[in-house]
Amino acid sequence: MLCGIDEAGRGPLAGPLVVAGVVLKEQIKELNDSKKLTEKKREALFKEVIKSSDYHIVFKSAKDIDTKGISTCIKESIQEIMQNVNASEYLMDGNTSFNIPTLQHKIKADASVVEVSAASILAKVSRDRYMCEIAKDFPNYNFEKHKGYGTKAHIEKIKEFGRSNEHRFTFRLKDLGEEKIGVQKSLF
Repeated sequence: MLCGIDEAGRGPLAGPLVVAGVVLKEQIKELNDSKKLTEKKREALFKEVIKSSDYHIVFKSAKDIDTKGISTCIKESIQEIMQNVNASEYLMDGNTSFNIPTLQHKIKADASVVEVSAASILAKVSRDRYMCEIAKDFPNYNFEKHKGYGTKAHIEKIKEFGRSNEHRFTFRLKDLGEEKIGVQKSLF
């Protein structure tokens, strides 16, 4: 039995990292990389994956990412999945196994291995739902539109309102003069 693993939220400026692991118990048609599916299709497939699999979803907050680093958060999430989802093999989308000896990796597995596609969908939908939910508490940022990614509109909101506690403070923005950690744009 293969457990497919994928993440959503590695690169955004705000919101959590979400990592999902999936062992499919039934075949599901039309699985694909979540980024290649419409929101409506992802939502429909999310429901199918939930009812047709053993799965585990891990959230790591922006604070976790700032404190531990993104790679450590991904590694800890994978290890948690491996402790909670029983499988004979574990396959992560991407080009690294994060120094986990029993983890395999494959570039673009989210588009070619159905278990990883299913994990991609669980991670993306879970993260998108979270960002839409917190948008109510942070109306100045329009999280429901850009989901925390570094769009021009989002960067403009950060310029106007600063960062919220859902933002990653260690992710530096060239547009704000933050190319180097510890360097602040001149105030004069």
